[in-house]
Amino acid sequence: MDCIFCKIAKGEIPCFKVFEDGNHLAFLDISPCSDGHTVVIPKKHSVSFLDLNEKEAGELFSFVNAVSKKIYDPLSADGLTIGSNIYESAGQTVMHTHIHIIPRYEGDGGGSTHSVVCSAQSSDMNFLAQIHKKITESSRAE
Repeated sequence: MDCIFCKIAKGEIPCFKVFEDGNHLAFLDISPCSDGHTVVIPKKHSVSFLDLNEKEAGELFSFVNAVSKKIYDPLSADGLTIGSNIYESAGQTVMHTHIHIIPRYEGDGGGSTHSVVCSAQSSDMNFLAQIHKKITESSRAE
């Protein structure tokens, strides 16, 4: 497999390792959005968060929580943005599940997750009701 994150997890490509356990690895992003921007990956290859089962997803986010706590204080961060770009249309460039932990600092110029994309219809109650119906009807069918 020619996955850069798999190679990093196997130690074939060096990284600035922040934390690791048997199934996960956290390392500094080489194109950071802020000081301390950390990428968290499962060592086992999967393309995106949606490919993980419930147990794997829970373990990944438990690890993300632990890493977040390890980097927050030493970097004197004022906040954190934690997220994942899932598939190319959302900005995923490495097709291996990964979560970004981005330390935030007062005046850094970054926005909230609401600044990523904005739907003109999103606050219309009728539109929200339609979206809700699509989601809940689909969930009932499973």
